[in-house]
Amino acid sequence: MVFMLETSARLLRLLSLLQARTDWTGAELADRLKVGLRTVRRDVERLRELGYPVDATPGVAGGYRLGVGAALPPLLLDDEEAVAVAISLRMAATGSVAGLEEGAVRALAKLQQLLPSRLRHRMEAFRAATVALPGAADPHVGAELLAAIAAACRDRRRVRLRYRGRDGVTVREVEPHRLVHTPRRWYLLAWDVAKDDWRTFRVDRIEEPLGPPGARSAPRTPPEENTAAYVSRGITSAPYAYQARVLFHAPLEAVAPRTSPAAGRLEAVDARTCLFTAGSNSLRELAVHVAVKGFDFEVLDPPELVPVLWEVRDRLDRAAARSACR
Repeated sequence: MVFMLETSARLLRLLSLLQARTDWTGAELADRLKVGLRTVRRDVERLRELGYPVDATPGVAGGYRLGVGAALPPLLLDDEEAVAVAISLRMAATGSVAGLEEGAVRALAKLQQLLPSRLRHRMEAFRAATVALPGAADPHVGAELLAAIAAACRDRRRVRLRYRGRDGVTVREVEPHRLVHTPRRWYLLAWDVAKDDWRTFRVDRIEEPLGPPGARSAPRTPPEENTAAYVSRGITSAPYAYQARVLFHAPLEAVAPRTSPAAGRLEAVDARTCLFTAGSNSLRELAVHVAVKGFDFEVLDPPELVPVLWEVRDRLDRAAARSACR
């Protein structure tokens, strides 16, 4: 009986490892399970007998991976993973990915039935304490499109995409690298083959469906180790009509909580000042955006922003005067 329990526990552990990563060598699995290679092979055979499609590649560079089967194998989640999945599903039900709402609700209902009471209480507390804030509709992207792009990033496959840019729809051949998500939009960082350079694409401007996966591309060194920071700089500076550089007379630590990477780039100048760089097609929007942060500042660029600040100030003065007379 003890032997059977140990074997069953090891099989569950093996299945969990195969789910956690795409490829494993036999030696890696043996090391994680604290068994020999022969035991790993026997356990793999047992999983196959139970209906799990475990693929094996022979040779020195060979290994194991969980294949695609007719049915989804049960997921093995610890408490924190289960709660994270449940919260993510609840957010997906009202999120920015089109087509996920109904599936997310169904998956959440199934997951909640399986959660132990201690975790259901945590999920109920989260549900009771949160409410969606309606606002302007942000662009949605299709779940299938996101999945196709993610697969191309993972497999390093070139793809041809139709992209709606400022100059109309163009066909681009790219090597996808990473998907980046802001609170409002999804972006793709990819190597543009024709431009011979890195480019950032708004995913909601990529027309579905993607072209079929192309040739496998060689690994490329990304333009910057911090992909999110690189994309943030790109989407906050170009291609807007106006590029603003504003010096805040406050330390970076004070200003940072009142801005976001999607709104502009913030850099420390010294211990008492920081530089804010942002783009916009409206000088009035720029004026209001920097004014409401609540810190003294001066405009470095563009000079056209200064008279707009005076205009906004005069309008606020008139509004305050009228309000005081009531």
